[in-house]
Amino acid sequence: MSFKRALGPFDATMVVIGGIIGAGIFVTPSIVAERLDTPLLVLGAWVAGGAIALAGALSYAELGAVFPKAGGQYVYLRDGLHPLAGFLYGWALLLVIESGAIAAVAITFATYALHLAGASDAARVPVAIVAIGVLSVVNYFGVKPGSRLLNVLVVLKIAALAVLIGAAAFAGTHPAWWSESRAIVASPSATIVAFGAAMVPILFTYGGWQNANYVGEEIDNAKRNLPIALIAGTVAVVIIYVTVNIVFLRAMGLPGLAATAAPAADAARRMFGTGGDVFISSAIAISTFGFLDLAILAPTRVYYAMAADRLFVPALATLHPRFGTPSLAIIVQSTWSCVLALTGSYEQLANYVVFADWIFFGLTVLTVLTFRRTLLLSRRSPDAFRAPGYPVVQIAFVLISLAVVASVIWAAPSEAAKGALILGLGVPVYYWYARARIGASVNSTTPNSTTPNSTTPN
Repeated sequence: MSFKRALGPFDATMVVIGGIIGAGIFVTPSIVAERLDTPLLVLGAWVAGGAIALAGALSYAELGAVFPKAGGQYVYLRDGLHPLAGFLYGWALLLVIESGAIAAVAITFATYALHLAGASDAARVPVAIVAIGVLSVVNYFGVKPGSRLLNVLVVLKIAALAVLIGAAAFAGTHPAWWSESRAIVASPSATIVAFGAAMVPILFTYGGWQNANYVGEEIDNAKRNLPIALIAGTVAVVIIYVTVNIVFLRAMGLPGLAATAAPAADAARRMFGTGGDVFISSAIAISTFGFLDLAILAPTRVYYAMAADRLFVPALATLHPRFGTPSLAIIVQSTWSCVLALTGSYEQLANYVVFADWIFFGLTVLTVLTFRRTLLLSRRSPDAFRAPGYPVVQIAFVLISLAVVASVIWAAPSEAAKGALILGLGVPVYYWYARARIGASVNSTTPNSTTPNSTTPN
């Protein structure tokens, strides 16, 4: 049984956009505005973040064109660095990164859905678990049903942001929004430090393009369509993010944007009056529900690939005989996400490994350098995608990833240490499975005394 190549270029592009746009763009702009002194710096930071995200996506496009396999990032780390690197990525993804994100986003979805329905927040956890369950069932029945639902939700979230952007053209503008500063402009060195601090939440908000690589084995003509989806999807998100920040600045000015904890809601309220609350709550509910769908659809292919390598629970390598989905992997991830939602421990766990995403982003882009040496361009198909700017772009991306990780560790050393411990716990698990795999391989090649080739006399 193998995966079905059921996703076209549009489906794959929606996976990229849906993986990047979650709830972050509705909150992060105020954090960035609080750290920077002028609108030009704010927009410059979002443009710079977009350029870095595009550099990462271009590198992933080359990797996806060479290895259009289920599991994506796990495969690149396994073959480009070491199987342990790939395993630790999958280990962190299942244990905390993705499952914790599913739990947290499901709670966010439930909060806004209940707000729209005028219901009590007391039902947040049950609604969150129902949402996870419904989307798990949809994705259990095939990659195409999950993708079709995702397409609808991504189009709706883009439409909501487009309405917000369009309305800004006719709404009142904050006086001198472009020239107004939040504070006295700091020294050049202080500005550089502040710019770097603002880049951390921006880069986390831009993360998510790698989801398309997870389902590389399910994309039709992946060698062509996966790079197209990664580039088109990432560029589209950069344009959306920069434009939305212009809307927020025009509506509230830099001081107003820095002072609010809910920039999208405040901007919508200024443009739509009391209806703005309903509009933005609907937009966030749609956006988070779409992110949930993708989080259940794509990362489960990583656990499947690990198990297929006999480096994880073997049963997770089973595809459903009819639907062609890693059905047990979907059940395991969703069940663990529900446990995290019930216990409320997802936020704490997520804080522990928030830096891990960019550790693995940096290591994955580093594999581009490895594969350029071990799989020469002359041995690849002439039309195979090649990331531009090699090796300068890749080295710069790796260095930026290191800076992001260092910033997070500096800001929260205790949480980072606990996150490193969670990653470290995966090391003995990896070696246990690796030893078992070696033992199984030896046993399978040892002649059996009852076989026709046996020399034991009757």
